[in-house]
Amino acid sequence: MSRAIPMIITNTNVLVYNKQQGSFEDFSPPGISGRPNIPFYHSYAKEIAKTQRLFKDFIKNICPGKTAKNIFAIIVPDDTSPLESIFINEFFVNSGACKAVAQMTMGQALSKDAPAYVSISKSSRNIVLQYVKNNEILAARYYDCDNYDIARIKSEAKKLHIDIEYNKTPIFVNNFNLNMDDFFDMGEVVTPKDFMDKIAVIDVEKI
Repeated sequence: MSRAIPMIITNTNVLVYNKQQGSFEDFSPPGISGRPNIPFYHSYAKEIAKTQRLFKDFIKNICPGKTAKNIFAIIVPDDTSPLESIFINEFFVNSGACKAVAQMTMGQALSKDAPAYVSISKSSRNIVLQYVKNNEILAARYYDCDNYDIARIKSEAKKLHIDIEYNKTPIFVNNFNLNMDDFFDMGEVVTPKDFMDKIAVIDVEKI
């Protein structure tokens, strides 16, 4: 039987859920360093075979058994590009630590109850607005995290999609990285604990 293993790619590392311990474990291979506006995992490509081997050993340690049973439910930052998504999927599938992966953004994982909502988050390079409806991203807008107008973002959040202009739509503020103080008054703040609790029980079939 397949085993779904939740994972979170943060601004600085990869967190993998250890079901036996009931907590997320940090995968941070040595020699990996970030650069401005470039996600840390880009450095994996420098020694990709070695890093994949280290990751496979890491998975075997926290999830004993056949790795061929594993399916990774990978949660990525909201500004992950299509090419970065491909790299992430290929890295983990080709590591030999799983048989398949499923991927979704942090914004898509903020609420299991609201059928439609707006999410706002901040990665290492962008502030991201997303309109999520029935688990799909119908609209998104990006702002440079080093140069943004708070009032403009708050205003444009109300006009992100035509649905929002005519319906009362909840807003979720993703404070996973503890960097959203400027936007706390926009809606419901999702704390790191809240977020990890949601991801720990994520349903792969809905990704």
